[in-house]
Amino acid sequence: MKFSANLGFLWNDRSLADAIRAAKAAGFDAVECHWPYDTPALTTKAALEETGLRMLGLNTRRGNVAVGENGLSALPGREAEARAAIDEAIAYASIIEAKAIHVMAGNSSGPRARHAFCENLRYACESAGDRFTILIEPLNAYNAPGYFLNSTGLAADIIREVGKSNLRLMFDFYHIQILEGDVTRRFEAMLPLIGHVQIASVPDRGAPDHGELDYKYVLSLVAALGWSHPIGAEYLPKNKTTPDMSWLAQYR
Repeated sequence: MKFSANLGFLWNDRSLADAIRAAKAAGFDAVECHWPYDTPALTTKAALEETGLRMLGLNTRRGNVAVGENGLSALPGREAEARAAIDEAIAYASIIEAKAIHVMAGNSSGPRARHAFCENLRYACESAGDRFTILIEPLNAYNAPGYFLNSTGLAADIIREVGKSNLRLMFDFYHIQILEGDVTRRFEAMLPLIGHVQIASVPDRGAPDHGELDYKYVLSLVAALGWSHPIGAEYLPKNKTTPDMSWLAQYR
């Protein structure tokens, strides 16, 4: 089984380029990130080429973080900003040859928010074409209170409504366990729609070697169902400088 280091959490005390090098040294097969935009894309590309790692994905900007914004694409009346964020993500991903873009919905609710999200996702999918997968991810209310996309059922409905082949679900076992539970049956049911998988312990969002979920069982099922892409390790390490990587060899 292959694993991707999420550099939004792992080695996030370093520059993005140095975090990529640290992921390589730790034995990861790929990397992914949240918001790389403060680092020039060519600098990121050079570090990826140096290490031979692939950047699996990145997020669209959240908006005004100071006032608690967590995405723009499900905010009615903010379509121009949402699409500018999508354009920015596509431009960055094009340079670094990333595979996917997570379009963040934001904090909202109701029919108007759903319409805005679907229209912005259509724009993202059409702009991405066959170059990138567009991802959407349900987030739990503890970490992302008020987030529009708050269930796998809603995500599946939106993917079908948008009707674009490059729109997929990001299935984060940490978020789904908190939101809905029954994660392995839910993963199997949602598998045809899934574009990326992430893991962390529940409930502390630490390394995936303790807590409510038995990842030995979970990951063996994921592999048995035919998932062969790298699993994203999106967790909060106890030690940011030298995260404990003992779980990585254990799950391989």
